[in-house]
Amino acid sequence: MRKALLFVPVVLSILLLGAHFLRDGNSIGVFIALLLIALLFLRRPWVARVLQVVLLLGVLEWAHTLYELVQLRTAHGQPFVRMAVILGLVETLTLISALLFETPTLRQIYRPQRPA
Repeated sequence: MRKALLFVPVVLSILLLGAHFLRDGNSIGVFIALLLIALLFLRRPWVARVLQVVLLLGVLEWAHTLYELVQLRTAHGQPFVRMAVILGLVETLTLISALLFETPTLRQIYRPQRPA
């Protein structure tokens, strides 16, 4: 059960990225997000690396989105603090999700020890 809980932030981060792409009308991004969730079931070392790279790119995407929206709201004289806090939390969750693949539990799942 504890192992399954480690996947919750990862899946949530990927779903949030998928929703972000859906909002922009990027159906390819949505498809890739769903494909990445399916990849979690493969116990291969490359899966962990692919997901880490995608999640780190997701952190950059959230940072870019945050910057753009703060600029837009500031230019229009609209409040932006609540939106910035929410996107900052989403960005943090995505970063934590990438780092979870370095925990001993997920290392054991995705990097099985080879017999000597």
